[in-house]
Amino acid sequence: MDFKEHIRVINDFPKEGISYKDITTLLRNGEVFRASIDALVERIKPWQPEVIVGPEARGFLLGAPLAYALGIGFVPVRKPGKLPGKTVRETYALEYGFDTLAVHADAIAPGTRVVIVDDLLATGGTMLATANLMKKIGADMLGMGFLIELTFLNGREKLTEYPVFSLVQY
Repeated sequence: MDFKEHIRVINDFPKEGISYKDITTLLRNGEVFRASIDALVERIKPWQPEVIVGPEARGFLLGAPLAYALGIGFVPVRKPGKLPGKTVRETYALEYGFDTLAVHADAIAPGTRVVIVDDLLATGGTMLATANLMKKIGADMLGMGFLIELTFLNGREKLTEYPVFSLVQY
């Protein structure tokens, strides 16, 4: 299936010069959404993960149903202050400033085999920060999967330590 046909492109959003890839048009179509999860399962299952990790917020939209389809657990990575237990944090640079991600310190047992899944690979900063969080808590990082990759932003270059795939490239 050509998933690109089901992704709406909105020019000049959220600001002029940006070409936003809107996955809500894919998500609202049950057949296409299911096919996208099935395609992710097909790519990730051979890695034999024990947990899928998804960064806030759109990583939840793909990561949770993917974990369900694989019959494994799902762990959310959140913004600071969103998790009630003891957390581990990772701060990373953005184009204009910094951001921080957090995960429960006990979310994943050391040595657990994990795959990070998100809707979009852009510059790679969020994914690298998420991978660093997994290292901090002792997870065994198997790789990363994405629905969309903006290849012109070269996000893979930050993630060369891990296998990375995407279903759609722009």
